[in-house]
Amino acid sequence: MDRASPVPLYFQLARQLEQAVADGTLPPGTLLGNEIDLAARLGLSRPTVRQAIRTLVDRGLLVRRRGVGTQVVHSRVRRPLELSSLYDDLEAAGHHPATRVLVDRLEPAGPAVAAALGVPEGTGVHYLERLRTARGEPLAYLRNHLPAGLVDAAALETTGLYRLLRAAAPTLHTARQSIGARAAAPEEAALLAEEPGAPLLTMERTTFDATGRPVEFGSHLYRAGRYSFEFQLMVRP
Repeated sequence: MDRASPVPLYFQLARQLEQAVADGTLPPGTLLGNEIDLAARLGLSRPTVRQAIRTLVDRGLLVRRRGVGTQVVHSRVRRPLELSSLYDDLEAAGHHPATRVLVDRLEPAGPAVAAALGVPEGTGVHYLERLRTARGEPLAYLRNHLPAGLVDAAALETTGLYRLLRAAAPTLHTARQSIGARAAAPEEAALLAEEPGAPLLTMERTTFDATGRPVEFGSHLYRAGRYSFEFQLMVRP
């Protein structure tokens, strides 16, 4: 701790603990002990330690459990905004993704799906619902519409949708995407291990191949406490 720094001590402590969680020094499940012991060990005041812990609890990195103490939980997944698969991003970050396919069927395209995929309303399209987990914990509820016959969904328990699309489409080229937030409906909350009404991040994406053909329309829900999108903003010349 740098006591001469203008950065508050609680913030310095929170930042060091966050880094220790991120690099695996404090793996999920680690008990930090109570505030009195931590303050004595670190030579800090109890209010300073309490504020640092509260900061990380609010960020979803720590949790207070009655009778157990303060414990490290899984870090939030931070995903860059680029044309990539959630499965691939999780795998690359060492989060051990897994998928449970909930729905796999052909159905007539409604107005929104038909417009997104560029097909007449009522055209048969491939509809998928999946629950994506990371390190055994529910993370995302994924709903996708695809042109019929484009991919074989049998492999989706063990691989990502974009891997199948890359094999089927000429080249994935661009996507149109919107991000928002809303409260979880009861059935969504049950799937994602949240309380009804809990905040969820929403994402809608239409993906196009190199010929301009729409190959996917996705409508996804993510746990707000376990997931975030990262943006890189550039100044216009």
